[in-house]
Amino acid sequence: MKLSDFSYDLPIERIAKHPPDVRGSSRLLTYKKGDVSHHGFEDIIDLLPQDAHLVFNNTKVIPARIILHKEQGARIEIFLLEPISPSSAHEEVMITQGKCVWKCMIGNARKWKLGTELKNETLGFSAKRVGERKVAFEWSGMTFSELLTEIGKIPLPPYIHREVEENDKDRYQTVYSKFDGAVAAPTAGLHFTDKILSILDQRGVQRDEVTLHVSAGTFQPIKSASIYDHPMHNEQILIEKSLIEALLTHRNTIAVGTTSMRTLESLYWYGVRLSQGDKDFYILKDDPYTLQPIDLHQALSFVLEHMNENKMEQLRGQTEIFIYPGYTFKMCKGLITNFHLPNSTLILLVAAFIGEDWRKVYEEALNKEYDFLSYGDSSLLIP
Repeated sequence: MKLSDFSYDLPIERIAKHPPDVRGSSRLLTYKKGDVSHHGFEDIIDLLPQDAHLVFNNTKVIPARIILHKEQGARIEIFLLEPISPSSAHEEVMITQGKCVWKCMIGNARKWKLGTELKNETLGFSAKRVGERKVAFEWSGMTFSELLTEIGKIPLPPYIHREVEENDKDRYQTVYSKFDGAVAAPTAGLHFTDKILSILDQRGVQRDEVTLHVSAGTFQPIKSASIYDHPMHNEQILIEKSLIEALLTHRNTIAVGTTSMRTLESLYWYGVRLSQGDKDFYILKDDPYTLQPIDLHQALSFVLEHMNENKMEQLRGQTEIFIYPGYTFKMCKGLITNFHLPNSTLILLVAAFIGEDWRKVYEEALNKEYDFLSYGDSSLLIP
């Protein structure tokens, strides 16, 4: 497959620059077994299959953009990517006090020499560049999460092309976000309101959560002519034992967002790894195409058995799973997702899920003037 096979013309005016005035008032395109229909997002309550099992990503976006200035006035932007110490686990680093080290993207890096410090005297905060993409932070009197609330900015996607506004602090966050660590929102979940979730509960729709801390790699464009050569980003995931028990009894799992889907599919492949005696929960991008598949129930049972043997209530891992056409989905029967960039890993995932009909879906959305990307409208896809 060539990257050019997954291109389409996205007019700039179709890219949503702001969220809708009211959360949950977005439009919803529904694709069910080849048929396309158009609705308001609140209609999803009636459009979901009766036995739907929804899985949400409860990661929370952190204010990952830090702007500092050199004494001479040069502006340096630090974009947090992933923690290095005192732990590589986001949850632990966010509650740490005093100092930590992160892998970062650095804007205007040529003006910031290795080994030199930038300071915010008001907050007693300093940042020292200790590697090409490594920054050591020191501060006092609060957790790193509290510090970021004071000094950081919400990392809006690069294609929005505007400065962060006060409204973004709330609207670029799902209402069910819990665990600090994402540098991009799981945007499929931005449409859900407390009211919609409450009605789903009243109707007996099973809801569960995973945690995948969305990395900046989600915006990384594919630059290679052959999609297979694209280096996939890896992301941290957390899965509760209760979810695995629920998955063993439900057969109509619908992922809320591509991040939930990637987590669920990665869980299956971890079961395959365990069946081969490999306990390392790190799913490589090519694992789905090189490992020998096993029965879904068997794979989940291997995971549950591993957790019970080790008295684990929570499973922590990493995934760089790469889903593109030819992939056979093991866990997910449906997907709720926004409309994605052409030539991106996310459009490849959608094409893998609904086949060549992805073009029909996107043509319909463009013709009906849906809003695209993070703050845009939504879709419910059931192959």
